[in-house]
Amino acid sequence: MKLFQEALLDQLTGNAKDLANQIQSKDALIGVIGLGYVGMPIALEFCKKGFKCVGVDVSEKKVESLNAGKNFIEDLKDEEVADVVAAGLMTAHTDYSVLADADVIFIAVPTPFNANKDPDLEFILAAGAGISGVLKPGQLVILKSTTFPGTTEDYLIPELEKSGLKAGGDFFVAFSPERVDPGNKVYHTGNTPIVVGGIDSISSTLAGWTNRQIIEQVYLVDNPKVAELEKLLENIFRSVNIALVNEMALLCERMGGINVWEVIEAASTKPFGYMKFTPGPGVGGHCIPIDPYYLSWLAREHDFETKFITLAANVNESMPYHVVNLVIREIAKQPVTLGDAKILILGASFKKNVKDLRHSPSEAIILRLIESGIHNIEVSDPWAPTYNAANRVFYSVDLTEESLAEYDCVILVTDHDDFDIPFVVKHAKCVVDTRNMTKDVEEGREKIVLLGEALPKPKLVLEH
Repeated sequence: MKLFQEALLDQLTGNAKDLANQIQSKDALIGVIGLGYVGMPIALEFCKKGFKCVGVDVSEKKVESLNAGKNFIEDLKDEEVADVVAAGLMTAHTDYSVLADADVIFIAVPTPFNANKDPDLEFILAAGAGISGVLKPGQLVILKSTTFPGTTEDYLIPELEKSGLKAGGDFFVAFSPERVDPGNKVYHTGNTPIVVGGIDSISSTLAGWTNRQIIEQVYLVDNPKVAELEKLLENIFRSVNIALVNEMALLCERMGGINVWEVIEAASTKPFGYMKFTPGPGVGGHCIPIDPYYLSWLAREHDFETKFITLAANVNESMPYHVVNLVIREIAKQPVTLGDAKILILGASFKKNVKDLRHSPSEAIILRLIESGIHNIEVSDPWAPTYNAANRVFYSVDLTEESLAEYDCVILVTDHDDFDIPFVVKHAKCVVDTRNMTKDVEEGREKIVLLGEALPKPKLVLEH
């Protein structure tokens, strides 16, 4: 791996040299397929640097909104989006034909898994097919979507080559994984280092040079497979460590007398050899719930089983079940049946202070509650006025003394700063805290069930 240096441009000739010059002069037209959390920040950054950008998305609503200068990505500034649209630097379309004039094309589309938890490359292949219909010599295609090693070379390139052009000769291809952290106020597209792996040195140099226009540090690796796997490693690292503390939380509940949150804080005082992770009701977002299965699927293709990684994913997936079990245990202490119990979930988004609802633990908890016979469920989330989950539409409930008193149990799922937790505890009958949001609450602690802390065990009374 090496840091991109402009000296590499001296080795370019022909179409590659022409493209490098267009990028340097900002005459290159940038195309972005997929105007979501990854694609829109990329497009905006290029426009802010003076490049023209065309976006392609299957959502007519997004396209209409963007062309009207309206921002729909919470981490972007509304005025910046409006300004680049008003200046004619950014336009959005549903038709791939606009990419015929693009010099660089980024693919930033979703990569979900199917019902069997096998990779679903439908959107990448659709993007490849759309590009192949307009592909021309000298274009650079950069795949951003998180995926398994081999996707760029074994799936995307064959689709692009249906154009009759050859990758590495007629056009250039690289993989450069996204590194987006919704809600992060420190790291953004411009100051987050990225990795680039081209199918050859020319593709790597061009992709590195392109990214260098908007990103401070760009690192080059030997090939797309390295870049594809390092992205999975980033996210699986988090998955495994979250699973570790989740298991620790479950153990602390069994042992009694130990609060896992205090254990974690104590361990965090060590200035080396330890990185803090916290337990919770499950994992969410696009990457962590999905990436372990992308790698385990690939491993099976090579007669290898990723036991450790798969186990961690299973532990994390089990947490919503455990949360529901805690709720059921508390309902059993009250004069109400499961069928009549009323539950309030605080937090629909998958992490604090963001609107992102993708793979939120809240949905898994709602599904498990319903399976357990609890159907009177409502949600409160100031970041999500409406929430579609379990084939229902939930409208955010206002938290008042009266509304809180109606519920038999309140589940704290997302630790938004907006929630007044002392107020919630004071007026709720019972609170199941999955994020240690109640750590500073003193009044009403007897109502709180904290994930990772055992309830006092009942004393045995021996008759003589």
